[in-house]
Amino acid sequence: MSPGIDPLSPSNLLIFGTGALTCTTAPSSGRTTVTCKSPATGLYLKSSVGGHFGSELKFAGYDFLIVRGASEKPKMLIIRDEDIELRDASHLWGKGVRETNEEVKKDLGRDIKIACIGPAGENLVQFSSIMASVYHAAARGGTGAVMGSKRLKAIAVRGTGEITIADPEKFADLSQRLRKAFRDDMQGRKYFLFGTGTFDPGPAYNFLREPLESADIISGPYLLRKRYLKRHIGCFGCTQSCHRYTEIDSGPYRGTYTLGPEYETFSALGAGIGIIDPETLIKVNDVVGDLGLDTISTGVILEWAMESYERGILTKEDTDGLELNFGNDEAVLKAISMIARREGKIGNILSLGLKKASAKVGKNSYKWAMVNSKGLEQSKVDTRVVKSYALAFAVNPRGPDHLHTECMAAWGASGASRALIERITGKHWPDASTCYPEIVKWHEQIYATSDSLGFCAFTCTAAHAILEKEMAELYSLATGYEVSAKQLMNIGERIVILERCFNIREGADRRLDDLPWRMMNEPVSWGRLKGMVSSKEWLDQMLDEYYTLHGWDVETGWPKRRTLEALGLSDVADDTDRHTKLPQRRER
Repeated sequence: MSPGIDPLSPSNLLIFGTGALTCTTAPSSGRTTVTCKSPATGLYLKSSVGGHFGSELKFAGYDFLIVRGASEKPKMLIIRDEDIELRDASHLWGKGVRETNEEVKKDLGRDIKIACIGPAGENLVQFSSIMASVYHAAARGGTGAVMGSKRLKAIAVRGTGEITIADPEKFADLSQRLRKAFRDDMQGRKYFLFGTGTFDPGPAYNFLREPLESADIISGPYLLRKRYLKRHIGCFGCTQSCHRYTEIDSGPYRGTYTLGPEYETFSALGAGIGIIDPETLIKVNDVVGDLGLDTISTGVILEWAMESYERGILTKEDTDGLELNFGNDEAVLKAISMIARREGKIGNILSLGLKKASAKVGKNSYKWAMVNSKGLEQSKVDTRVVKSYALAFAVNPRGPDHLHTECMAAWGASGASRALIERITGKHWPDASTCYPEIVKWHEQIYATSDSLGFCAFTCTAAHAILEKEMAELYSLATGYEVSAKQLMNIGERIVILERCFNIREGADRRLDDLPWRMMNEPVSWGRLKGMVSSKEWLDQMLDEYYTLHGWDVETGWPKRRTLEALGLSDVADDTDRHTKLPQRRER
């Protein structure tokens, strides 16, 4: 794409990419990557989604699906192997994700796999998602709004082809051994039992208060203990089945069912906004998914709105009469619906995303807006405390969140994670845990590699069962093209630098590599963590070290020409130089 295009214009590309190993027996390799220019940030956006959509696309014979232009009327794209059809979807416009799936399956058969948008994407909400296989979200940054701008309601795929492996016997043997290693991993086992809800839901009330004593009732273990959990659900090829189907059997929300909730929902739409009730949270999770909203951004922007309301910055007139106090579950459910449909003053302003909403409201409300200069709402990690995540969030090309560079190994929660960090940094634990630039760089590369191969991130950044050596072996056996672990990580580095260069063409530089104001200026005010903060001075030092490690210019954060050329990206250097100025003068 040319730089400077409007993300909601027909010129934006919406790309669905399957992984190189998608549809094989490699464990947890059923991911799909959705790529476009983000309407929330105006920058690069990559979002990985599970379910069965990508595997069906692969069985139909396609590695990539690229959507260009825009339709005047709502359309549905139907792919049955080589038979491709664009069909009118006016009857589906306005329907939720679940009803859309049911209508399409009635028409095209139960075996069809679907990716669609809900009302939020249709109404171009800046943090709307594309939902695959009903419950799986290609979220963050507004993928749904891009699909909605193209008037594409749904993509339905049925594939009857097969995947050929270069060395099927050795590939199957290695896959089986890695599946066992993944199942036996301590963290992997927790994901099966509780999903990501195994973690404490974190600081409450927009990072103003310490974790709530009663927060254990909004957790994966509690859902299991109280029998809200009905069964486990896995994506294509998954050995862990970390998704959990939950349902409410009695009370005002009787009959409500959903997948999850997961950690980010427990945190952003639970503790973050003061809702400490599992049934309400299951209902909220169901509504957000069916409307096609990003659960993280929805929760984070509601946290800001509630704090603004309680500070008197937003009034009842601004909120259309809603009493947006922390913990008001009735107001939360109404506000979510209004956001998705852009109804009223509050629905319209919150639908813009947090950076634009806080700028519009003004009155220093940016100080409690959990969004950085790129424009993406921060996922629910306290980056004042978890320093590896602080650096990773700051340099993330799509904005401050975990699913681009999740440095979970830095916590040192197991022998395997400590050994990995020691290997990455060359230092012994615990000294190795403070080598943040080295830790972030390795995790960036392994994430880029695992996304490209189609692996779930849990295999390598949480459970550490499938790392670069195993990925290289699987790729070589599958394709017949020999690649080493080092070569694979070099590919990961190329991807990271390509993402960086895309943003440079859009005007990005070091100034966008920051954290939300609260994370950099308001220290933690409770317990043993009291006083911790990721100050600008600390972050600047980390950025200097991180850029130097990458071979990037320290002043601008731009890759140097020689760095690009060393990675075989001379054409990218030329292109970047045409649209901005590479820092050649500092290469002496």
